[in-house]
Amino acid sequence: MTRVCVIGIGHTDFNCMTPDVNWKDIMYEACQKAYADASIDPRKDITSFITCAEDYWEGFSIFDEFVPDQIGAVLRPCCTVCGDGIYGLGTAYMQIQSGLMDVVSIEAHSKVSDLLTYGDVMLHAFDPIYDRPVSGPVERPNYSGLPSYPPENPKPLAGKTDETERVHPYFLAGLEMQHYLRNTNTTEEDCAMIAVKNKKNAFLNPYADYEANITVDHVMKSEYCFKPLKKLDISPNVDGAICFVLANEKITRELGIEPIYLSGFGWCSETPWLSTRGMEAEYAKKSAAMAYKMAGIVNPRKEINIAEIDDRFTYKELQHLEAIGLARKGEAKELLREGALEIKGSIPINSSGGSLGVGNSLEATGLQKSLEIVTQLRGHAGKRQIPDVKVGLAQSWREIPSGSGAVAIFTRG
Repeated sequence: MTRVCVIGIGHTDFNCMTPDVNWKDIMYEACQKAYADASIDPRKDITSFITCAEDYWEGFSIFDEFVPDQIGAVLRPCCTVCGDGIYGLGTAYMQIQSGLMDVVSIEAHSKVSDLLTYGDVMLHAFDPIYDRPVSGPVERPNYSGLPSYPPENPKPLAGKTDETERVHPYFLAGLEMQHYLRNTNTTEEDCAMIAVKNKKNAFLNPYADYEANITVDHVMKSEYCFKPLKKLDISPNVDGAICFVLANEKITRELGIEPIYLSGFGWCSETPWLSTRGMEAEYAKKSAAMAYKMAGIVNPRKEINIAEIDDRFTYKELQHLEAIGLARKGEAKELLREGALEIKGSIPINSSGGSLGVGNSLEATGLQKSLEIVTQLRGHAGKRQIPDVKVGLAQSWREIPSGSGAVAIFTRG
């Protein structure tokens, strides 16, 4: 079997609002940068194109009909993966291993600032009878998807019928957070430390949009959305696009590129139905086990030098660390308190700033995590560079209410 390598990466800046460009513009920019990074011509050298997109986020049915022009795929093999960017990496890997494709482009993006009904889109995945009414009605969320509670009415009464009010899906994150805190003796203050750490790391990342010098006290005093989940526990949304180019090892060597191998990947697609699954991150556990087996990793804590972990909510970073085996159950908070998860710690987590610092980029989240790992493995991370990085892990989750996630492992050649 041939080994599969990352030969090109490209991305736009990440911004909370991008009124001057549309989704085609940011896709084109990311892809052009990736193709230039790989020194290839997409019209001649790329044999397959993949876009990771969800029709609901895009506002188009059968979205793949609208992507060939801006990614260089006109009259070429092109498909859409309706899932996170790491699913796209896995799809590209399998295409190359089949021998049918030699070089594959994978693109994912977010233009979430165009969405006026972010929360309502997510609610389509909830059972309308049993799940949606659990939270009671709340004021319609803003473009970032955060419920806004006015001081004079901090918690709208259940039963209101005003059409400006809607149930908000983040009630599930509040329930999951409560479950995790109780089962692991983790505190709200521990979760607040994640927000402090990641937003501080974002100062070192030139493409992050939500860097901030905050304290645990700032997080604890931010408004409750769904207790114990607070506003600063939530990753704000962001616009941006990322493109990866993968190739077999033979072509990588011919191009004179130092290989960064996609050594392992795993995924788990679980039901979004709350009544048929628990509140543990089983998807992360299963996808990590699959990726470790493929990459030949026996002791993740000792063999992985750096990790980018999904942190859409602060508690998720801790929960995911334990699920993928970088910490034992209930141990993640101890590693956090000891400073082990800092950039200069023993197992740096989310050196990019994570989604809390960069922003939640919807289906591009997995590629954003992978982007940081590849940048670190190349030694191009600047002030946030981790020394002697050889093995890195990227992990993603597909947002409320999904029980689906993926893991990718990259190694330096």
